[in-house]
Amino acid sequence: MAPFSRLAARRACTEAPPAAVPPVPKTGPASLWADGLGRVGTRAAQVLLILLLAAVSVYALMQIKLLVIPVLIALILAAAIGPFVNMLRRRNVPGGLATGIAFVALLALLAGVGTIIYLSVRNQWADLAQQASSGLDELENFLLNGPVPLDQGQLQEARQGIIDFLTSSQARSRAITGLSVVTEFLAGTALMVVILFFFLKDGANIWNFLLRPFSGLREAKLRRVGRRTLEVLGGYVRGTAIVALVDAVAIGAALLILQVPLAFPLAIIVFITAFIPLVGATVAGILAALVALVANGPVVALIVVAVVVAVNQLEGDLLQPIVMGKSLQLHALVILMALTAGTILAGIVGAVLSVPLAAVVWAIIQVWTAEDPSLTDMNPDLPPANTHPV
Repeated sequence: MAPFSRLAARRACTEAPPAAVPPVPKTGPASLWADGLGRVGTRAAQVLLILLLAAVSVYALMQIKLLVIPVLIALILAAAIGPFVNMLRRRNVPGGLATGIAFVALLALLAGVGTIIYLSVRNQWADLAQQASSGLDELENFLLNGPVPLDQGQLQEARQGIIDFLTSSQARSRAITGLSVVTEFLAGTALMVVILFFFLKDGANIWNFLLRPFSGLREAKLRRVGRRTLEVLGGYVRGTAIVALVDAVAIGAALLILQVPLAFPLAIIVFITAFIPLVGATVAGILAALVALVANGPVVALIVVAVVVAVNQLEGDLLQPIVMGKSLQLHALVILMALTAGTILAGIVGAVLSVPLAAVVWAIIQVWTAEDPSLTDMNPDLPPANTHPV
């Protein structure tokens, strides 16, 4: 057996193994997507489809903006007023009565602000018109005899151009467009008031109805998303209101000390425009400086500009980080981009809504992608199905 074994071993060593059969290359359209370029093309097609879906969604929402914008404003106001309603309920105030108290208090506040603006403008309008006339004459004298004097003919041409524009058909058509905008604003305000009332009254039922198709881990994450959304919106509105109040008090006090007309309405405008990040308070300050320029002269206007710049620096370096806290964890560039996009899509209202919505989107992404082992079906700390984050 030994010679036979050695012979078999020698044959096994000398015989070459069978050649490997090369793989048959794939052919057909499917092979175009199998290589690296094909995978890149697949990802590019997916990104394009997502962008197309987003563009179609935004376009569809813009077609019903008379409904979408009141809903968003009502949601933001409900998030801001929600803690007050919950406080009343914890003091054994019935839910409907607590909602009514908060609702009436908000309407009274808005009505009071409008009344103050109207009375201030009506009481000071005659003085402002007289001061504006003398201020314009002073400004014209400065332009004609200042360091860079203008020609009387050039100034007359500019004045005539303004008059021609105001009396043109284009100005009349814009006035008609403005009337339709006012009508839409009133309709949207009425709709917002109704939606806000139901958000405050039946917010829990609405939220539970929306979560009815979900269960388990997905439902737990959605409930957490809801709580975080209301935290961000409520914190943003309350923090911005505090910052806006400081801006309005500081600039309004400066206007009163400098005896600038319409100090109270201008202070209220500063408060309202402060809800537009980065540029709101600056625009209101420019308006106050123009009023001071027309009514009190260039020196007072420069002082107003200096006060506005100082208040903006105080807001950006001290108030925003302390008051806002974690409510607005967005980079300034993201805020600027969101502000621009919101202004392009929906004008001033879009500028006001864009930044809190961007903050909410970022908070939702953080919550949804967080790896939290507590979000399980067996977790006893999960909120029951009949609760609401408000």
